[in-house]
Amino acid sequence: MDKKVLYKELLNKCPRFELKGKNMLYTSANGHMFSTLNKEGELGIRFSREVQEKYIKELGTDYFKSYGATMKGYVLIPEILWKDLDKLAKYLNESCDYVMSLDPK
Repeated sequence: MDKKVLYKELLNKCPRFELKGKNMLYTSANGHMFSTLNKEGELGIRFSREVQEKYIKELGTDYFKSYGATMKGYVLIPEILWKDLDKLAKYLNESCDYVMSLDPK
């Protein structure tokens, strides 16, 4: 299935934030972007440094890249997780909570 469609379905499970962007889809809160879909259809979600390391190990993944650059703070969400949007929504909400704890931009 089209990742843009799945990303929109995922955000329907997270009513406290909305989809932004036209070509590069993303979410943001408190002035900080916390998730984005790159042109390859890969999802990156932002976490604190400790949580990033934990999820990279737990999920057997890596840091997220977009347009050839590694995005600091973002974890590449494994393809298999697209099959469980409820679980993905928990990660997204956790990420939103994290950026809400940062100083506003």
